[in-house]
Amino acid sequence: VEVLVDEDLGTIKVNRVVSAVAAGRVVNPKMARSQILGGVVWGMGMALQEEAMLDHTLGRPMNHSLAEYHIPVNADIGDIDVLFVEEHDEIVNALGSKGVGEIGIVGVPAAIANAIYHATGKRIREFPITLDKLL
Repeated sequence: VEVLVDEDLGTIKVNRVVSAVAAGRVVNPKMARSQILGGVVWGMGMALQEEAMLDHTLGRPMNHSLAEYHIPVNADIGDIDVLFVEEHDEIVNALGSKGVGEIGIVGVPAAIANAIYHATGKRIREFPITLDKLL
């Protein structure tokens, strides 16, 4: 993961993500790639934007709609490279294929937090990583 952190403006931009996936035999490369892309974007949202805000006295959500719940849009997404590590694993199933449904999200938020640490020297251990936590 490559990030650009501008502490003066208070912005964090994910410029590039490389996701290498051990998916066994990939039956449909286009669909598998799309699944991984979606997972990576989901991980970016988890790391930087998505936050379910709760009123702890009433136990109710405070952001009731997607207008109040921030998710990544096209402008937030940098380059995403998806690599499949081909492996033949007959133990999994007869085809040797593995599921790639949600594996794309695994590791992305932590990798973004680690990239922010390397860029700023500040270790943040709570998602989403927002400006108030960074400063």
